[in-house]
Amino acid sequence: MEEVFNFILNGIGLKKEDAIVAGISGGPDSMALLHMLLQIKKKIDIRIICAHINHKQRNESDEEEEYVRSYCRDNDIIFECITINQWGDDNFENEARSIRYNFFDELINNYNASFLMTAHHADDLIETILMRIVRGSTLKGYSGFNKIVNKGNYKIVRPFYTITKDDILKYNEENNIKYYIDSTNNEDFHTRNRYRHIVLPFLKNENPNVHKKFIKFSETLMEYNNYIDKEAENSFNKVFLNGSLDIDKFNELDHIIQVKIIYSILEKIYGDDLLIIGDAHVDLIFDLIKSNKSNSIIHLPNSVVVIKSYNEISFDYDEDVEDEYEIEINDKVNLPNGKIIEVVTTNYDNSNYTLKLNSEEIKLPLYVRNRRDGDRIHIKGMNGRKKVSDIFINEKIKVSERDIWPVVLDAEDNIVWIPGLKKSKYDKKNDEKYDIILRYY
Repeated sequence: MEEVFNFILNGIGLKKEDAIVAGISGGPDSMALLHMLLQIKKKIDIRIICAHINHKQRNESDEEEEYVRSYCRDNDIIFECITINQWGDDNFENEARSIRYNFFDELINNYNASFLMTAHHADDLIETILMRIVRGSTLKGYSGFNKIVNKGNYKIVRPFYTITKDDILKYNEENNIKYYIDSTNNEDFHTRNRYRHIVLPFLKNENPNVHKKFIKFSETLMEYNNYIDKEAENSFNKVFLNGSLDIDKFNELDHIIQVKIIYSILEKIYGDDLLIIGDAHVDLIFDLIKSNKSNSIIHLPNSVVVIKSYNEISFDYDEDVEDEYEIEINDKVNLPNGKIIEVVTTNYDNSNYTLKLNSEEIKLPLYVRNRRDGDRIHIKGMNGRKKVSDIFINEKIKVSERDIWPVVLDAEDNIVWIPGLKKSKYDKKNDEKYDIILRYY
């Protein structure tokens, strides 16, 4: 940890009386960071602002808040906290991230802070890279995250970037640092936890210093990405004018520059929500560009539509999302809500995002449509059928989303699946007979 100490003290341009906002949850990583900053404060007079978020997702949340608060009080650290008593209907991880960084930005402005520090470490980097490789991302996305990000008026710094979780736990033990363990970290429901519990131990067993390989991988990709960024920036305004993409000029560019330009456009539209966009959506845009049709349209998440009109591609918002639709499911279906249903060959997921069917028990073909009045589904494990409208209410689906939410049926109008919400009695377990697998993402 001496390497980390020297990096904070001498490697980031830290000056006397600088203010540092530190994201502190009360877990082992963040408490180690807070302790480290206290040691730095003994060398140079700095202000430490502890930023804590009580997500109210676990019984221990209030206890953890009180512990961090008292720790700061005992060590003359400024303590700032927000409590989230109500969550929206969006993806929890995305919503939590947005709230967290908005809170950080507010504190940085209030205290005129020069640095924002988080406790992300090398194991986090490995998990992030692997998750993005599997899900699909940009060159920048595949690189994970940077050790330092210059935001203009402040820097985001991740001092633990080069050390592992084991290093942090050892530091906590040596310094008798109390911390809390998030019980949900032991559950494999979340994707990151599965990588943490299954993939990461395997890689470390193959090479105990595998984190150094991933750091090198990350830095190399980031270097290439920065070069491509400059090249794409030179071409962007030549092919994207007044909100429209000139297809002929776009097709003259190298593919890697084309991809960068598409993601740049999407970043302008989605901002921090760009995390909901993956390779599949970008592939749909390229398919649209290459299509022989003069006029066509595809749907992306959050009611964004991409429209091809002769030689131009434009990006807009769907003003009539309540239109009825009905699409036969073959290989992959691009849905009006921006999601995708895909026929896959293997998938052991048992969540409501995957459906396994035995073709002998249903009537093919399958198709997907939006809801109709009177729709009912025989939910797996329940007697009788339940109204789809009641399910939307129980699942707290926004009214604006209900009219385009997909419903999957067989050729005899039996509802077999409400993707992401409920599966029917036709769904099969992994050890049962099935020959059709559908994935919703």
